[in-house]
Amino acid sequence: MSGLFIKKKPAAAPGKKRRGEERKPAGKRKNKPQLNEEIESESDTEVAPSRKKEHVEEEPDETPQEKKLRLAKEYLRQLQEQEDERLEDEVEDVVAHRLQENVLEQRGRLQRPMAKELSPPDPAEIRLLRGHQGPVTCLVITPDDKHVFSGSKDCSIIKWSISDGKKVHKIPGGRKGCEDRHIGHTSHVLCMALSSDGKYLASGDRSKLIFIWNAETCENLHKFQGHRDAVSGLSFQKGTYQLFSASHDRSIKVWNVAENSYIETLFGHQECITSIDSLSRERCVTAGGRDGTVRVWKIAEESQLVFSGQEGSIDCIRLINEEHMVTGADDGSLALWNVSKKKPLAQMKLAHGSQGEAGLEQPCWVASVAAALNSNVVASGSQDGNVRVWQCPEGFRGLQPLFKIPLVGFVNSLQFSSSADFLVAGVGQEHRLGRWWRLKAARNGLYIVPLKRKPTPEDS
Repeated sequence: MSGLFIKKKPAAAPGKKRRGEERKPAGKRKNKPQLNEEIESESDTEVAPSRKKEHVEEEPDETPQEKKLRLAKEYLRQLQEQEDERLEDEVEDVVAHRLQENVLEQRGRLQRPMAKELSPPDPAEIRLLRGHQGPVTCLVITPDDKHVFSGSKDCSIIKWSISDGKKVHKIPGGRKGCEDRHIGHTSHVLCMALSSDGKYLASGDRSKLIFIWNAETCENLHKFQGHRDAVSGLSFQKGTYQLFSASHDRSIKVWNVAENSYIETLFGHQECITSIDSLSRERCVTAGGRDGTVRVWKIAEESQLVFSGQEGSIDCIRLINEEHMVTGADDGSLALWNVSKKKPLAQMKLAHGSQGEAGLEQPCWVASVAAALNSNVVASGSQDGNVRVWQCPEGFRGLQPLFKIPLVGFVNSLQFSSSADFLVAGVGQEHRLGRWWRLKAARNGLYIVPLKRKPTPEDS
């Protein structure tokens, strides 16, 4: 039989260890291969998988075309691995950046200084969406900036497509007395709120009711009852399904929408609450109407901070970031606040001027305010025929006018899109909270106002 054989090597000197050989402990010895023990050649044994691969790759009968194909596949595999590593690094950078933004936002230090970039819109580009029979009282924009919901004194809610201005869905209003047969509002819709993930829509009316809707399908999910007067304000805590509601009964109620449950009631205001807002922290801010106060409610601590200094009925409030807010009153004033200071940081008297005969002028009420989140830009609406956009200088210690947007009617609701690329105004012939007088020249509807950006040095 042909084969390979191991020849006996000279024995090492006693007590000495060969180089590269470890000394084995005394004990049971393994049987050493006998002289002339036959060892199978490589051709007689199964080749290991790795060796097989090498053997196949180096086949002499591999054609040049097959070799090119194999090398090309290997090159593409390496490129894919490099691309995957690059994408993974980018994702990590995005996540780290987002986490940093969240921390800054929680501390109220995230700033988007966009005031210098904005320029007045072309009036020809402003679009009017009509569909309500009564004045528009409230609106909310979806987080993806694709749709807007509007509520009206005609008791209906309409979902609009922002891109083409078409109605996506309408929740019709009903008449008083048919509450048992009608699913929806049977009195003026005064306020709305949308959860930060766009899943739930909440709407409140003059009949003390809060309806919860599926924002995608507009299907009714639940109805909250408990307020003893009109529901005037709604706000979801950002990142949660916790809903705050404000009412003319001078109370704030806290609800869990995901579980359709009531949590608690907060008291403190001495007059009808007219507006409410909240962001990520477990707290909300409210405007107290005729009691002339703004309040910050710390839910976890079960405490409240009282702010005063603005005259008249404070009818609207909006948080700019976690530390600053803006309010409007029926004395025509616009005020900036810090949640840690009891007096306004800045106040603009007669922000929208006055109207009436000489000697009998009355200030134009500030009916709505909006803020581009975490920026230095706010907007205010009244019945003077203009939406006014303002800049907050560094430190929020002033209000400087940027430009006006011509809109006829009571501007009852304002909201900037998440991207701050456009502003939506809800306009009506009457004020959202009453019927003191009518502006017949106004059209009830939504105005979509595109916001132009000036080129910055970075763009050039």
